[in-house]
Amino acid sequence: MVDERYGSDVLSPQFPGAQRGRRPTSQPTPAELGLVVEEVETGWVGAIVRVEKSGGMHVVVLEDRRGRTRTFPLGPGFWVEGKPVVLTAPVVNRAPAAPTRTASGSVAVHGARARVARGSRIWVEGKHDAELVEKVWGDDLRVEGVVVEMLDGVDHLAGRLAEFGPDAERRVGVLVDHLVPGSKEQRLTDEALRTVPTGTVLVLGHPYVDVWQAVRAERLGLERWPVIDRGTEWKLGILRSLGWPAETQADVARGWQRILGTVRDFRDLDPALLGRVEELIDFVTIS
Repeated sequence: MVDERYGSDVLSPQFPGAQRGRRPTSQPTPAELGLVVEEVETGWVGAIVRVEKSGGMHVVVLEDRRGRTRTFPLGPGFWVEGKPVVLTAPVVNRAPAAPTRTASGSVAVHGARARVARGSRIWVEGKHDAELVEKVWGDDLRVEGVVVEMLDGVDHLAGRLAEFGPDAERRVGVLVDHLVPGSKEQRLTDEALRTVPTGTVLVLGHPYVDVWQAVRAERLGLERWPVIDRGTEWKLGILRSLGWPAETQADVARGWQRILGTVRDFRDLDPALLGRVEELIDFVTIS
């Protein structure tokens, strides 16, 4: 007599052991920004930061927890939460939701025109400072009607203030590099402030040799910014430490653009700069 309790069809899903050894099926999964995936062959784990077309094929760029990125072909060969997936191009939202926050973390104001420029100004030392302030605080400054101008070095501060003639309605906020006690910058600032009415000019500084250091080192894959020997031009020394071209002013400009390109919003900047810029904005917009 034959025992039929298991049935006679060994290919039936109900037959004992039919599921054993069967490999899990890879599920199609949209490569949405922020999704953490593991690339199987290399073991690289990272969040998806972008999907783009390169060399005629779609690729996905993953960023690990140290800010390093690697690019892989879009498709099979990935795991999400321990399960195999086939990464597909993300669904395009043809009517994306407007951001609720600006790059500085402020509440975004949509549909508002830029305010007519105030009489007050914010001055920064150079082009790189201005570009960083624009990238993170540009939306806020346009809503407030604040113009950022380059000072081209704190050496010119007293002369520029004499030309501008600040008063209670036309204040000036100044951001100075390497403003530390006993420095040349501190001496020049103190001298300039003695020439203007009290309360019309606010000078704040950060401790960095250059505003480059305000970008968090992790964004460049570093634990900390390199220390450059005295006598070496600081920016060139930094570029050489990073293994980037460092021979000409054009190399410096390209290097800065690479650094600036790693900045997404205020979270990629050191708090010592964030607080100073916010304070200057408050000072020049006070009614």
